Amino acid sequence: MIIGVHGHAGSWFSSTEVGSVELNLALMDRYSLDRHVVSASEAVAYDMVSGNSRPAEVLETQPRLLGYVVVNPHDLAATAREPEKYRLADRYVKVHTTYPSRPLTSPAIRDARAPAAEAGLPALVHTGDETALGLVDVPERHPDLRAIAGHLGGPAWRTAVEAARRSDRFCLEPCCSITDRGRFRHALDRDPLEQMLFGTGSTPVDPAVAMGVVPESDLTDDEYDHVMGRNAARLLGLEGEEDPTA
Repeated sequence: MIIGVHGHAGSWFSSTEVGSVELNLALMDRYSLDRHVVSASEAVAYDMVSGNSRPAEVLETQPRLLGYVVVNPHDLAATAREPEKYRLADRYVKVHTTYPSRPLTSPAIRDARAPAAEAGLPALVHTGDETALGLVDVPERHPDLRAIAGHLGGPAWRTAVEAARRSDRFCLEPCCSITDRGRFRHALDRDPLEQMLFGTGSTPVDPAVAMGVVPESDLTDDEYDHVMGRNAARLLGLEGEEDPTA
């Protein structure tokens, strides 16, 4: 299976025509994605609690879609309740740091990761600057937590690569709107293959951008197999599941 570990559901403030589940599924069909893990745009950019509740019914009827529970470092009391609320659903935990305006090294961001660690869930963390190196404290503070660096560190991608080299609980995914040539190949050549994932940023960003990173990186067959699906299936507990498109 091809599994995208970084997606969105619902309207986005910068674009009003990217929110429908029909578009999400159509883009998955166009680019042969079998599974897509999405977070609610409303939860990321506006209201964590109401936003997290919106994809619930969709996820129950669309087996190709999995979901993230978005947490907010500004409201740690509610953050502690959100993962438990969706404990029995096919959901995971996402920490988003851009809109809360907190660096990854802040105590609030560290505390916001705790519910994911306690639930034994991986956390997708928005990364976009040099503070990505702060994620190497994950094993020390939360031994059971796996962190995914969304956007592969953004402009600070060399720093994210260094962080992944220091910790085997730190994974990278390459979704972006604008990419530097050779950055994913740079990561593949320096970090363990098992820590490399695939993400699209869809639907606000067309998956074509991330899909173009793959041939540009000249992956071997084994690298392609791990990056595009095997590693995510292991991380998300999907190993052995049947292809939902079959």
